[in-house]
Amino acid sequence: MDKHYYLIGIGGIGMSGIAKLLLHNGDRVSGSDIRENLVTKELKNQGARIYTGHSPENLKDVDYVIYSSAIKEHNPEIAETKKRGIPILKRAQALARLMEDKTVISIAGSHGKTTITSLISYLLIQADLFPTVAIGGILRNIDASACLGKGKFFVAEADESDGSFLYFKPKYSIITNIDYEHLDYYQTFEKEMDAFKEFIEKTENEGCVFYCEDDKNLKKLLKAYKKRQLSFGMKESAQFYPKNIEVKGLTSEFDCFFKDTSIGRFHLALGGMHNISNALSAIALGVELGIETEFIKKTLANYRGARRRLEVKLNRNDLLVIDDYAHHPTEIKATLEALKGLKKKRIIAVFQPHRYSRTKLLLDQFAKSFDLAGYIITTDIYPAGELPIEGINGMKLHYKIKENAQDKDIEFLPIDEIVGRILEIIKPGDLVVTLGAGDIIRICDELVEKIKSR
Repeated sequence: MDKHYYLIGIGGIGMSGIAKLLLHNGDRVSGSDIRENLVTKELKNQGARIYTGHSPENLKDVDYVIYSSAIKEHNPEIAETKKRGIPILKRAQALARLMEDKTVISIAGSHGKTTITSLISYLLIQADLFPTVAIGGILRNIDASACLGKGKFFVAEADESDGSFLYFKPKYSIITNIDYEHLDYYQTFEKEMDAFKEFIEKTENEGCVFYCEDDKNLKKLLKAYKKRQLSFGMKESAQFYPKNIEVKGLTSEFDCFFKDTSIGRFHLALGGMHNISNALSAIALGVELGIETEFIKKTLANYRGARRRLEVKLNRNDLLVIDDYAHHPTEIKATLEALKGLKKKRIIAVFQPHRYSRTKLLLDQFAKSFDLAGYIITTDIYPAGELPIEGINGMKLHYKIKENAQDKDIEFLPIDEIVGRILEIIKPGDLVVTLGAGDIIRICDELVEKIKSR
């Protein structure tokens, strides 16, 4: 019998993916968000009832309430749910229910998990394994973040930000790295490490953990792990590793080896060394599942990426505009490193900090992450539902970056002044990259439209 699910924060990528899976499953779906967007319009067209704004009156005839990690306890719909005794689920709990009776492939880590989840989802689709997938971004090959498949596999991105990835019990776990992230939740890095250790232990006994050999924190955890494990990475100490790498703009080629045996040469339609490492995890899983090498090669060559991951928004002979989700110092460095290979005259990096807590905890690291940019523009912090922290703001980050890179052009601008400024300073041969997990994408889109209309 179908149930009525109400999703608080339904317009987000992860929540909308669950809504789509529930709708495809024949359940009734309604939900709310603070504003309408393309995702909520799409859900409405698929049969969901969408409310703009959070109100207790929205909860009509509801069997379950699901909420995202961005929703705080003081939300009026959360309060009403508890008052009425309606069963309430975190996003990951709802996903775990949908995974029942499936062979779960779960991807975790501080960085790279959306790209790997997308790659693996596309690989299983290419191999006609008809997976169900739930990705924390839009896989551009299918123009969706989720799909319900008739096969046995369920591919899911595991969100460690609030510890809820511990609801998953995967057969195959893929872990990219463990970085100083979400310390507003974990409080200490040791507690974050403990959570990843528990996630690793939840992998089924007959399954396998795939981990990045290049990450010292992961290596430390896997040393004590007694069950089956396979490593991937850029060094030959990993079991899956690359040789003879050729970088060609935002693509690359490499020979992949398993131990001392060559699997073949792969063309990857993604830029950056970090994405070669991401691709190695997909190759490793493909080999484990017995997927033919030709399917793996075809997947890597034809993969169009996840939206907002090194996404080319404008490419003309004299100008390149790229948008990227990077919002952590490690990610910003990796993105700029990948863009450096394009050999443009100048990289103009436009960064919107994400969350007051992250900016406070990683202020010094952010200041050192823009070394490869020639011109840096920062703006106000995107709060993502957080309350301000005294003394932490976009201007403070601007001065920190300036201290670290006194020879560079560095500006702080309100977000609505950025497009006008870029149009003033832009020159032939420039590359503009917008960076951040907030709403910086609208600035990128507006810039592209203005350039096209000039």
